[in-house]
Amino acid sequence: MAMVKKSISVTDQQNDWIKAQIESGHYGNESEVLRELIRERQLREQETPAEIEAIRAALIAGEESGFTDQTVSEIWEEARKQAKAQ
Repeated sequence: MAMVKKSISVTDQQNDWIKAQIESGHYGNESEVLRELIRERQLREQETPAEIEAIRAALIAGEESGFTDQTVSEIWEEARKQAKAQ
């Protein structure tokens, strides 16, 4: 995929966070951090309102139950399936 060079401005706090992500080894450079944030946002925007509501309902039910052996990823996946079934 072709890359386009961009110039952006961030606050000192945002810059410190980006640097911390790189220093922790999660990312190799600033561009990787920003591309990941963009990918996450793109995925979030693909979710329908019904999916979002199902996820919220599942999270609330989990909180109210006080216990679950499911991972967060499993809860999200179950909620998405329930939303699509509706």
